[in-house]
Amino acid sequence: MHTVLFSSSFVLAILTTQAVGASKHIKRHSPTALTPSEINAYAPLTRFASAAYCQTDTTQSWTCGDDCAANADFKPVAVGGNGLSVQFWYVGFSPSLNSVIVAHQGTDNTKLEPLLTDAMILLRSLDPGLFPGLSSNILVHAGFAGTHAQTATAILSAVRQTITKYQAKQVTIVGHSLGGALALLDGVYLPLHIKGVSFRTVTYAMSKVGNQAFADYVDANVSLTHINNKDDPIPRLPPAIPLLLDYHQTSGEIHIVENGNWISCPGQENPSPKCTSSNTRTDIKDHYGPYNGVIMGGACAKVS
Repeated sequence: MHTVLFSSSFVLAILTTQAVGASKHIKRHSPTALTPSEINAYAPLTRFASAAYCQTDTTQSWTCGDDCAANADFKPVAVGGNGLSVQFWYVGFSPSLNSVIVAHQGTDNTKLEPLLTDAMILLRSLDPGLFPGLSSNILVHAGFAGTHAQTATAILSAVRQTITKYQAKQVTIVGHSLGGALALLDGVYLPLHIKGVSFRTVTYAMSKVGNQAFADYVDANVSLTHINNKDDPIPRLPPAIPLLLDYHQTSGEIHIVENGNWISCPGQENPSPKCTSSNTRTDIKDHYGPYNGVIMGGACAKVS
């Protein structure tokens, strides 16, 4: 289990969020509930995201406990990160899903370095060497961009290796919390360098990653689903502050509500009371789950 710590910047951000009005870019669409079979289809990906919290020796050998056992046929190819300045990550192939899997560890609130990364909320442009051809109007969270840059080329190499080894035609990228932000940046980055395969990104408890131009680019170019749990405040952060921080959430939200239903919330920052954007309640305990019974990183303590 994770010890819950909150940086003062996050507390300030939550308070600021309450004062900021809804964006003029909101698209108003009616939410719909997922069926049980649609919910269960995310179960393997939830386990892959949770396994990213485990030590790299256990993901390299695929012996990380319940998360690994749930995807027992997975074939690891590469692992990396130190869980401190660089989040754990792994790449491999899932025969069951017929997909390359890329997974990023999220914020470990017992460690200082990931919290400092989360707190670096100033917006910056993307590195044109990593993201060639993207508009200079696209801005992203400075901490997320800096952390992503430390692993981008290694993950790109591992994904190429896995595609070649298994003749894969699909790449699925997952992550929770900070790992979700890194997964989304990979969801933008990898297709710029790899052609001939399809990409899908599924994140959990992902904060806002960039500005309106970034959100619009993601909507147009990335197959993204981001799943949020109940009253978790993190997906509402960082706040949009006029003339200072133009943060905006992407489309593709699924919100797990109090009765356990999973609600699809179309459009960017859907204002429905069933969706995260309009939720004013805050419970940080919801951040790690459960997501259909899974607590993110909850299996790792059993084997690490």
